[in-house]
Amino acid sequence: MADTDPQLDVLARAAPDKLKHFAETLIGDLGEIDVLKSRTGLIMLPMRDTAQGTVFHLGEVLVSEAHIRAGDQQGYGMRRGHDLEAAMAMALVDLALQNDVQSEACAAFCDQAANDQAAEDRETLRRVEATRVNMETF
Repeated sequence: MADTDPQLDVLARAAPDKLKHFAETLIGDLGEIDVLKSRTGLIMLPMRDTAQGTVFHLGEVLVSEAHIRAGDQQGYGMRRGHDLEAAMAMALVDLALQNDVQSEACAAFCDQAANDQAAEDRETLRRVEATRVNMETF
């Protein structure tokens, strides 16, 4: 499986309302934007077999995709579910990062979103751990 941009990983999981609100603050500074793609569709979800290490397709996932351009730079967004606005917001932030538009604000937004996601992940793992059964005492 391919490596991905860490900031795109964070933006793909960012809270949609916060992402949309932040992206709106970038529009004025980005200039003229061309929308290359704005669509929803199904993609195959690849998983790695932990026993043999082979990749297989677990199933299909509905995604929203946006691909935009300003000048020579392009922005891309793909998010799970049917939310074209959130995908477009992700593409706007990516485009701003590519063009060094409000780069400090974009970095701060991505850092905060990454911290929020890490906290959510820790909470999920904590709840999963609470259901673990110790087979020696069972």
